[in-house]
Amino acid sequence: MEDQRDEQLWRIARKRAQFRRRLSSYIIVNAFLWLVWWFIEGSKGNFHGFPWPLWIMLAWGLRLAIRYYEAYHGTESDLAEREYEKLKREGR
Repeated sequence: MEDQRDEQLWRIARKRAQFRRRLSSYIIVNAFLWLVWWFIEGSKGNFHGFPWPLWIMLAWGLRLAIRYYEAYHGTESDLAEREYEKLKREGR
């Protein structure tokens, strides 16, 4: 039982570490894309066009939000396991 618990904690720790790496990549890459957009639009002297880095931020940000939820709130199997343990405690 202890080995299973340690393995579960390691799995959670890995997910959270992966999320933090992905978050830092998201910030660095998107900052670079916004700088590229700024210099391209700035060289023209107008900022009237729609900022294309926004599409990348939104799509990638949605996936990052899903990864956050998985890392800090659990996956479907984790939620099912919690519900099972709850039912066992209730004596059903």
